[in-house]
Amino acid sequence: MKASKILLAVAAGAAAGAVLGILFAPDKGTETRKKISKKSSDLANSLRDNFNDFVDNVKENFSNAKVEVKESVEKGMSKFN
Repeated sequence: MKASKILLAVAAGAAAGAVLGILFAPDKGTETRKKISKKSSDLANSLRDNFNDFVDNVKENFSNAKVEVKESVEKGMSKFN
């Protein structure tokens, strides 16, 4: 969990830095808005991908835990019988 929080913080920091860099760049307003829109879209896609990876990881861990519990119950039942 801690690594995911660090990854999220790094992504947020990078996005904030990119937006600030664009805002202070000497471009026309229309160009700046296009750049902000593009960066926002890129960030949203990145966050969605990271979230999907996180969900897949949770599903996999849950599935593994379920299998381990089932095996433990079966071992316990065989010892009981």
